[in-house]
Amino acid sequence: MEDIAAGNHCTVTEFFLAGLSEKPELQLPLFLFFTGIYLITVAGNLGMITLIGLSSHLHTPMYYFLSSLSFIDFCQSTVVVPKMLVSFLTKKKLISYPACMVQLYFFLTFGIAECYTLAAMAYDRYVAICNPLLYNVTMTDEKHCSLISGVYIFAVFCASVKTGFMGRIQFCQFDVIDHYFCDLLPLLKLASSSTYINQALILFFGTLNLFIPVMTIITSYVFIIATILYIHSSEGKFKAFRTCSSHISAVGIFYVSGAFTYLHPSSLNSMNQVKLSSVFYTTIVPMLNPLIYSLRNKDVSIALKKIFERKKFM
Repeated sequence: MEDIAAGNHCTVTEFFLAGLSEKPELQLPLFLFFTGIYLITVAGNLGMITLIGLSSHLHTPMYYFLSSLSFIDFCQSTVVVPKMLVSFLTKKKLISYPACMVQLYFFLTFGIAECYTLAAMAYDRYVAICNPLLYNVTMTDEKHCSLISGVYIFAVFCASVKTGFMGRIQFCQFDVIDHYFCDLLPLLKLASSSTYINQALILFFGTLNLFIPVMTIITSYVFIIATILYIHSSEGKFKAFRTCSSHISAVGIFYVSGAFTYLHPSSLNSMNQVKLSSVFYTTIVPMLNPLIYSLRNKDVSIALKKIFERKKFM
């Protein structure tokens, strides 16, 4: 780290990342483990995007949302994991200040985008189950594009504000980020200037980005469950629940892991526990989502079989 002092002003040019573990004997096993996870994540999410693009019967809003979710998961994992893999193989786990801010910006962008994409998918399921006759009228291509565009625009706006104000903070004496990537809270612990505005922004946007998606999801499923209970046939109820099961699983895994990281009392959890929970939603969740949707979704399984059968006859 280089500090350029001018009066009380100093400029940090790079940080040290503490990493996931400092034990030398664990570096290679962890590298191999997370390399495997990352390869599965890339193959699963890019495969899902490709499958939806090639299968005409999957060209519906539900699967366009799923394709967007796969893109977000692929990008979120790529923002964090490659740098983590490099750190397992190097003694000096350095990251430049600009690279740290770029990683923080895209991590926030795709994290927020996933929150709202899951909410949009819940709304889509609500329309499909509660108003099936009006589904094609309500969920038009224009409506779908507007929702997806709104998700990304708002995610970029939130990430830009948070990262912009992070760029105004001065870092002087402590240069070791006690994490394996550049996240908001570990960075704020290193600040040598006031972080009041940053903490207020984290509280405001954190509450907003949690409240709106969660309330949308809960409200959608209250109406969905009420509608399912009025279905007389057990086959119809099973089909409706099956339609939502993959989304419910993805929502549960994402929000539980995220809440454990950001909504815990600091006195009750060590930084190592925070790192482990962060690993779950930055690496495990992006890997699990395509597996959940491919294994628990009949349409995706059928589309996959058709693709393989098409290749056999070629």
